[in-house]
Amino acid sequence: MRSFLPLFAFAITVTLLALLERTKVLENIRDVPNHRSLHTRPIPRIGGIGLWAGASIGLIVLTQADLLLLIVPGILLTTISFIDDARGLPAWARFSAHFCTAALFVVPAYGPSLSISAQILLVVAIVWMINLYNFMDGADGLAGGMTVIGFSVYGIGELLGGNSDLAIFDFCIVTAAAGFLLYNLHPAKIFLGDAGAIPLGFAAGSLGVFGWSRHTWPFWFPILAFSPFIVDATLTLIKRCSRRERIWEAHREHYYQRIVRMGWGHRRTAMAEYVLMICVGSTALAGLHWTWPMQLMLFFFWASVYLGLAFLLDRAWRRFQIVESLK
Repeated sequence: MRSFLPLFAFAITVTLLALLERTKVLENIRDVPNHRSLHTRPIPRIGGIGLWAGASIGLIVLTQADLLLLIVPGILLTTISFIDDARGLPAWARFSAHFCTAALFVVPAYGPSLSISAQILLVVAIVWMINLYNFMDGADGLAGGMTVIGFSVYGIGELLGGNSDLAIFDFCIVTAAAGFLLYNLHPAKIFLGDAGAIPLGFAAGSLGVFGWSRHTWPFWFPILAFSPFIVDATLTLIKRCSRRERIWEAHREHYYQRIVRMGWGHRRTAMAEYVLMICVGSTALAGLHWTWPMQLMLFFFWASVYLGLAFLLDRAWRRFQIVESLK
């Protein structure tokens, strides 16, 4: 029964999204394009509802204690994010909810075993993962495809570590995301929305912490598994802070957004990101069985690769801006 849960997750997501698209029950929850958008027409932001309806079957059926710690924070995040999709919430309300739900996970799980400072560090890390996932949900097929790859890496890592229940839940997220991708590949019919992206960021952060605390993988593994998201969002944030911009406002300065705007388009950009994440995830899984010095070398190898890519993309963007200014 449990081994079939990912198939059920896929079927539930595809069926629900088909019904929502056909009946147009939630058609008013739409992403309306503006000058910061990469799309040109209003698109429903209901993908997260279908994705989590499917993925949640893993939480309902599996009874592992670790998974129970995700339920209350996950429900709160999904509910608040859905309200944000439907009506809009101020930035302070969203960030307050993110910190509260991260604390609701960290304190019961690690309060007795970690210092206050360590708990605060974990809360901040999870909140950053929550938000960077949302930041990276801006191009057709990108966040959905990265979800399939990233949580597949988590699932394989859990299987290698002998934790089949957490692996099954990871694969439920994978197959639900695959069902969502049927509607999100370019040209997208449905967007993930905050109700999808925000809980996915929480799941990526919290499950990464689970694996580390249970010695399934070292601390660098979840960072490397989702490094295309982490590096892009973090470097973009640093640059925007250095220019004293309002970092909570929407923009088109992420590397993936610039790649789309430079002519690669949604499909080629998503495929390039998929290839990068598969390469990173494969080496991260291989590195689980390496010695500590070799693991450190792997981490710094990818750090140097990302710095090189950032340099090349920054230079290409400056050239693109010059050409555009001359038109």
